[in-house]
Amino acid sequence: MIIKEINVKNILTKSNLPIAGYSINPYVGCTHACKYCYANFMKRFTNHKEDWGTFLDVKYWPKISNPHKYDGSTMIIGSVTDGYIPQESKYKRTRQFLEEIKGANINLIITTKSDLVLRDLDLIKTFPNPLIAWSINTLDENFKMQMEKTTSIARRIEAMKICHNLNIRTTCFISPIFPGITNVFEIMDKIKDYVDYIWLENLNLRGDFKVKIMEYIKSNKSDLLPLYESIYNKGDMSYWIKLDKEVKEYAFKNSLEYVIDKEPFLKEVRGKPIIINYFYHSDIKQSAKK
Repeated sequence: MIIKEINVKNILTKSNLPIAGYSINPYVGCTHACKYCYANFMKRFTNHKEDWGTFLDVKYWPKISNPHKYDGSTMIIGSVTDGYIPQESKYKRTRQFLEEIKGANINLIITTKSDLVLRDLDLIKTFPNPLIAWSINTLDENFKMQMEKTTSIARRIEAMKICHNLNIRTTCFISPIFPGITNVFEIMDKIKDYVDYIWLENLNLRGDFKVKIMEYIKSNKSDLLPLYESIYNKGDMSYWIKLDKEVKEYAFKNSLEYVIDKEPFLKEVRGKPIIINYFYHSDIKQSAKK
């Protein structure tokens, strides 16, 4: 792992995400090294020749002198890295940001694959109605380890329970959904009592990692290769349309609300979670309206 410390002009970046006005990424790169990571496109902006997941730049920035300047803004920590990668234990850059922005009336969203976020609950609880989202796409620890160098699924779920019991809004981001591998319903059964929102997003193969994932399927899940070729080489959306229908049926059976592409932090929820579909296919979105 190649680690270096860098100075940046600002830790706050204007966000193009529909759910946030600002993105905060305390690191460049991500040591989780997820094989399917969409953020590997960031490599071309870093001057790094190393593979994504093998380098890390630790950011230092001028102190935020007026946190109230950002009152009313929505900020997401971890849009192209995870603010709670293992190195955060040493460098504490995410914690530094939380300390500097403390007191601001912001909508705080944290996305992570770690339970290290529990360390910072003392700061997180000072913000109005924060939201913490953990990504999970399998309950199979072996498959997880083949795809990413991350905290165990069991520890993530335990972190969800702890935060939910403290009345901190929680999300399980079931993403990316691997066709024929990710059992969405097993995961929802496991976590639905500990979250306010369940976000769903399908595996979108593009860029460099498409080849890697297709090679993995060919070598390790050869029985699924025809399905993956149909979806990702021929553009067949029937798998996602069928899954959308099944999730709607699951929601109805369990008295859960099921919506398409809504901004979750705008709606207060306590009790049963809302399932939010972030499938990117327009045809799937249309099918969900029928």
